[in-house]
Amino acid sequence: MTDIVTAPTGLAEGYEISTDPGRLDAARVHHWLSTDAYWALGRARDVQDRAIAGSLNFGVYETASGALAAYARVVTDRTTFAWLCDVYVDRAARGKGLGTALVAAVREELRSYGVRRVLLATHDAHGVYEKLGFRELERPDQWMALTLEG
Repeated sequence: MTDIVTAPTGLAEGYEISTDPGRLDAARVHHWLSTDAYWALGRARDVQDRAIAGSLNFGVYETASGALAAYARVVTDRTTFAWLCDVYVDRAARGKGLGTALVAAVREELRSYGVRRVLLATHDAHGVYEKLGFRELERPDQWMALTLEG
């Protein structure tokens, strides 16, 4: 796996996408998610760090400064299945198409591994993901979830 992901058409000039874990600003990711993402509000830093360590992580970086502008995490075996989660674009960088470009890059990277199924859950961004080929589950009655509490 290369650390610089081939940029999809539409990535704003001045940005690049990388999977290099050494570039990832874990403190910034934790701050974004634990304070501004409805699905991760209050998430503990150690929990976020473990999630990062066990996942394929994508960052969108400003090429001039190297600052992280957007993030996505993928839980995957890199062979048959992936779950796209924790997609977040810094509020200051929104409106530039970074989220769409990021998810397109994730899709293409997973495609290069041969992954055939990518799932995600979203409360309010269906339109963003539909533009990139995501659809509602055809047979939601075949899916189940186990919630472990405590």
